[in-house]
Amino acid sequence: MTNDHQTTPTEPTGKGLRPGALGMASSVILATASAAPAYSLAATLTFIVAYVGFQAPVIVLLAFVPILFVSFGYAALNRADPDCGTIFTWASRVLGPRVGFMGGWAIIASFVLVMGSLAQVAGQYVFLLFGADDIGSDASSPWVLLVGLGWIALMGLVCYRGIEVAAAVQRVLLYVEFAMLAIFAGVALVKAYSGNGAPGSETPHWSWFNPFAIDSANSFVSALVLMLFIYWGWETAVTVTEETADARRIPGRAATMSTILLLALYLGATVATLAFAGIGSTGVGLTNPENSGDVFSALGHAVFGGSGIGSVAYHLLVLMVLTSAAASTETTILTLGRTMLSMSSFGAIPKAFSRIHPRYRVPTVGTILTALAGATFYVIMNFLADGQVIGDAVSSCGLMIAFYYGLTGLTSAWAHRGVAGGARVRWMRCILPAIGGLVLVAAGLWSLRNNWSPESSYTTWTLPFGPHWEIGGVFIIGVLTMLLGLVLMAIWSRRAPEFFDEGLPPLDADDLGREPVGQERA
Repeated sequence: MTNDHQTTPTEPTGKGLRPGALGMASSVILATASAAPAYSLAATLTFIVAYVGFQAPVIVLLAFVPILFVSFGYAALNRADPDCGTIFTWASRVLGPRVGFMGGWAIIASFVLVMGSLAQVAGQYVFLLFGADDIGSDASSPWVLLVGLGWIALMGLVCYRGIEVAAAVQRVLLYVEFAMLAIFAGVALVKAYSGNGAPGSETPHWSWFNPFAIDSANSFVSALVLMLFIYWGWETAVTVTEETADARRIPGRAATMSTILLLALYLGATVATLAFAGIGSTGVGLTNPENSGDVFSALGHAVFGGSGIGSVAYHLLVLMVLTSAAASTETTILTLGRTMLSMSSFGAIPKAFSRIHPRYRVPTVGTILTALAGATFYVIMNFLADGQVIGDAVSSCGLMIAFYYGLTGLTSAWAHRGVAGGARVRWMRCILPAIGGLVLVAAGLWSLRNNWSPESSYTTWTLPFGPHWEIGGVFIIGVLTMLLGLVLMAIWSRRAPEFFDEGLPPLDADDLGREPVGQERA
């Protein structure tokens, strides 16, 4: 199968992937699992609570709005051009090849950087699951590193065996995650309402949804930025568009549905955790710094008890975070392989990345190199500053996520600006995606400003000459990573200038004017 074969109007141009392998349910599962909801909440909720206290639920709601708006942009662009390169391809067609390249680079860099953290969490939770708390609590333990590398290899193998196998594994992992989040939230709420919560427990109240109760603008924005980025990952549904039945409709719809599902998960778990634990700084209180990296492990015994069924439930809760990290590792490898496949097929990176396995119909070089790159960076970061660089690397992804999410919203608005249609078309394809894109770009710039401060990072670097600024590690990693993308683009544009000189054909006007989902022209 070649890149220029003719297809029907409702199918994307093939790159050798397996068409029609996924349906709506599988697409939603892949998209939701990519966000690693249990892991994201475990690692982030306490920081959000530290900023806004009991107002955390309203932050969950407000952060959802720009994410939803950007998902409309993904759906609109995918409807016009179903391509596994997503924003790389769309921005290249609409805004130019260099903008598109940087959109693709932001995806690649953020996913490679986050893989070390996901593998580390998976490694730690294997030991916690089996009661080896001394090893599991030491993030930089060589045993944790070894198991984490094993998880990357295992998830890479799953992705290599084909999209159907990857989707089946995701289904099982996500069921475990959803079930335990629901059980945890239910038990925590029952105990809070019955007066059996932890010290500082509070009955849920509508005042928790009042944003005006947050007395600091800086705290409000900082919490909102944190929450925006734990929605990250749902666009996987669009990345596998060329392997999805009805590729112009299902991926975009699945992406939007997954954001709504994530909202429900995050909101329920946040309210339940706040109600049971409170915001105290001792015990299981959510502002206790000892619980900052893993709220569910800290709360597990308090919610379920320490013996009998409670012990089983606690270990299932640990398993939940483990499967969440493992599932996200899998979708990270899956997404990057396809992003690089698209970039390679258009000449933006070496042609080797467009190789497809003849039997499994997956990007062979991209899948293997993604796993190897993630493992390599994990090893390097594990030995820098006692592993603290991993936390800063994950935080630095916020800049890249804001860039390519924001770019997608703005690309959709610009592409559809002259398309004829009613009010619904203008709002869903132009106005709302533009608003979402602008909010996310502003959030990225805000986080960049905050990350300059060494207080925002685990590691710091001091300028070796005057004025000897001390700069946060998150800022350094984020900015250097984006600058590296510019350098690589400059190098490759000299070696293979065709893509950068000629660009890609613009989006077809008929496809841009396609009627909303469910109302396509015959």
